[in-house]
Amino acid sequence: MIARRDQPVVPLRRRSIDPATPVIDPDHSEGDPSMSEPTRRNLLRGTAATATGAAVAALAAPAAARADGDREQAPTFVLVHSTSCSSSWWGPLIGELALRGHRALAVDLPGHGPGAYYPKAYQAPQDLKALATEPSPTAKLTVDDYAEHVERVVTRASARGPVILAGHGDAGGAVLGRLGNAIPGRIRHLVYIDAFLCVDLATMGDYQQVPENGGALPVPAIGNPAELGVARINWRSGNPKDVAAFKAALAADFTDEALRAMLNSLQPDEAAAVWGADVKVDARTWGRIPRTYVRFSKDRTFPVALQDRMIREADRLTPRNRFKVHTVAAPHAGPLHRPEIVKILDGLA
Repeated sequence: MIARRDQPVVPLRRRSIDPATPVIDPDHSEGDPSMSEPTRRNLLRGTAATATGAAVAALAAPAAARADGDREQAPTFVLVHSTSCSSSWWGPLIGELALRGHRALAVDLPGHGPGAYYPKAYQAPQDLKALATEPSPTAKLTVDDYAEHVERVVTRASARGPVILAGHGDAGGAVLGRLGNAIPGRIRHLVYIDAFLCVDLATMGDYQQVPENGGALPVPAIGNPAELGVARINWRSGNPKDVAAFKAALAADFTDEALRAMLNSLQPDEAAAVWGADVKVDARTWGRIPRTYVRFSKDRTFPVALQDRMIREADRLTPRNRFKVHTVAAPHAGPLHRPEIVKILDGLA
């Protein structure tokens, strides 16, 4: 959701990926016996990352299997949230999908949701001086941690049928890129919902410097991300200027009541490394997965001009597999269960 222009960009190691990736046994932590451990490390860094996130699932009764040919199970939607928030942002959307007979689950990335860190100085009465310097365990997290956690969820879900992987914002888009590169055979469809996509440039930080991002509205942060290792935002600020900036950037058409509810669903710390990670997509792997992009035409923190640039670059990368593009008149905060979004996802299933 929020990227800081003044943080150092430190690209992470990219993986060498075989497009014919064997399917990994979802019930065995070591993977397919035919796949060597070094090969698995090339897919998603391979170290035993701690699953600090939690998968929050709402399972509806699956649609009837097809009677003709091989019986195909109904797809499962796996939903990945943006930075500074959690799986709770998907809750109402999961309810709508469930009522239409679809399986869906939302993933809490490591360090988010129940695993989020809230600085002591963030609580009322706030100590703003201490808040600017208080260390955060979130600083050690990377996009590798995020991708490895979601990969485990997708692996388990894919054992029960096809997976439609959807992501929102910057973290959601980064994870979709990583998993599209690493495990294209386990993803039926990628859905970018107002989400970042790195094609010609390697990092989200790189794209923040392009002309198409020139109209982006800043979100006030506290402390120095380079020193803290996190982008820290005081969503509980009582400063009217801060609240006005939050609304303008993220939720311009929200009522004041809806804005307060949204702000109270956010967490203060996001790993600064997210915006410097190399999440560039690969035409050989990510590029072979069918994909949809849902543009948010009222987003002021991720301008529609930048969304369009990313879509153009992706379509140029794989001209035989282009985005199916939809437009929703929504700001960055959505909400994500708008009827137009529900209809788009319902149609994909």
